[in-house]
This record gives sequence, C-alpha cells and structure tokens, in this order.
Amino acid sequence: MAIPTQAPSEQAASAGAEAHRRSGWAKAADTFFARREASILVVTIALAIYFYFNALHFVSSDNARTLATFIAAPAILAAGEVMLMISGEIDLSVGQVYAFAPFIVLKLHDGGVPLVLCVVLALVACTGIGLVNGLITTVIGVSSFVTTLGMFFLLNGVTLTIAHGRPSDTPGSGTYANIFGGGAYSEFIWAVCIAIAIQFLLMRTRWGLHTIATGGNRLGASEAGVKVRLVATRNFMLASGLAGLTGILESVRITSTDPSAGGAEIMFTAISAAVIGGTLLAGGSGTVIGAFIGATFLGILKDGFTIQGVSAFTFDLILGVAILVAMIVNVYVGRIRRGSIGA
Repeated sequence: MAIPTQAPSEQAASAGAEAHRRSGWAKAADTFFARREASILVVTIALAIYFYFNALHFVSSDNARTLATFIAAPAILAAGEVMLMISGEIDLSVGQVYAFAPFIVLKLHDGGVPLVLCVVLALVACTGIGLVNGLITTVIGVSSFVTTLGMFFLLNGVTLTIAHGRPSDTPGSGTYANIFGGGAYSEFIWAVCIAIAIQFLLMRTRWGLHTIATGGNRLGASEAGVKVRLVATRNFMLASGLAGLTGILESVRITSTDPSAGGAEIMFTAISAAVIGGTLLAGGSGTVIGAFIGATFLGILKDGFTIQGVSAFTFDLILGVAILVAMIVNVYVGRIRRGSIGA
C-alpha cells in the first residue's frame, strides 16, 4: 500500500501557496500591462533581441553612441508633441523650427552676442513661434493642422533665405559643445531628462491635468473652469521651444548648421514615436515615457537595418511595416488591458 508523501492538510497548504504565487504573477502582469507603455516596451525589447543575434556589432560601445543619436532628437521633439496631442492639437511645423533655431544662434553670434545668450534668445524666438501657432488656432479658430502646415512652409522659406541655401559651421567648442550636444551622450542625456520632466509635468501638475481634461472633453473642461485656450497655447509654445532646443543640440553635435536638416522626416518620426508610444491622436490620453520608448523603437529599427546594410530604397517600406506591426500589437495588448481592468 502506497504511503502518501504529504498529509491532506499539507497538500492543501502547498496547493494554496502555488495558487497564491500564480495569483501574484497574474497581478504583476495585470499591473504591468495596465500601463500604456507596456506593449511598445515589449515590442522594443523583442526588436533589440532580434538585432542582438542578427546584426553584427549591434552591441558595442561605438554602436551605442550611434544608437543614442538616433533616439535623442525624435524623443525630445516627441515630448512636446505628446503634450500638444493630448490637448487635442498637433504641430506640423516643429521640423522647420528645428532647422530655424540654429540659424538664429549663428546670426546672433556673428553679430557679437555671447553664445549662451544666443541659445536663450533662439529658444525665446522658437517659443514665440509656438505662441503664434497657438493664438491662430485657439483665438482665430483655424485648425492646428492648417496653422502649423502654413508655418512649416513659412519657416522653411525664412530659413533658406537667411542661410542663402547653404550650410555653415556651427559656432562653439569646449564646455559649451560638450553640454549642447557635442559630448558622446550629452544629447541623449538631454532627452532622458526632458522626458522625465515632461512626464512629471503631465501627471503631477495642474498644467498636465488640465491638458488631459482639455483633450478629453474641451467643452466640459471649459465649463469646469479650465482655461482651454491658454492650455493649448502653452503646449504649442512648449512643442516649439523643444523643437528649437533639439535643432541647436543637433547642429552642435554634427558641427554644421544646415537649412535642409529639418523638415517633414524628423517631424513625422517624432509624431510616430508619440503615437506608437501610446498617445492618442484624438486627444485626452498619452504618455511621454511611452513616446521615449517609441523613439527608442524607431532608433533601434533604423540602427539595426543600417548595420544589416538594408537598401535605402526599401528602408521606408520596412519601417512602415514595422510601425504597423508595432501599432497592431499595441492595440491588441490595449484590448487585453481593458478586458482585464473590466474584469
């Protein structure tokens, strides 16, 4: 006759402990996937693992610096776009603000203004561009799409005119250059700090809460006392200011101030990072950290395919498919998240 190895009470206790462990893992999984950043984080990790095994030298110190440069600029631009998109607006002009800001620095410096003051004045000017966008959109009532599309072409013309269509050497060296993009990881550090700061602004301040309320229900927010025009205008100013900062950082990093450096590509990359990171185009919901992860996803994708030698003619095709796949996974995980929350 077989002798049981455990008493019934011990078996019950063991089963209970196992159920408790499973319940703990389930709760941890629910908590993880309850965050909007979860799905794109999973996809990004999977992509990094793929290139780890399939792209030579993907994990190396030299490539880490390259990857950081691919991530930093879109991540900073996306931080501003997230705030604007959550409030129900969008800015298509950030790519040209990005190109315009370094030329303000260059022209002021050529006029004898100290370099750091040049940067401050350039950022003030870029913020002013955002103010104009905001006033045209919120006061006059022109849609942000049309307003910023017009500003896109206006700034492109202004930049090409003052630059005479030619790139110039970026002024500055030493400590200034190391801080403003010339260091190995200085621009990436700027991107991380800005993402954390804007996420805090979004989640822990009245400005952020009013931004979410404005994008979720503008009429309801207005009736509740939120100054929706002011909120949207502030976010236009923030997006333009960050675009100007990004352009300055990039011009210092590459040591060239190029009038054709900005444009639609960097703008759409930033918006793509925001959207695949979990920010809704309809407004009312989003995450800056998610946008940073989205920029990381796009940076890894670009870097990995570059190492693999993918043709430039087919890169956009692969990028488009990858973005669609990432978004499909994002939506699917979101449905699981809402189902688990509803349960």
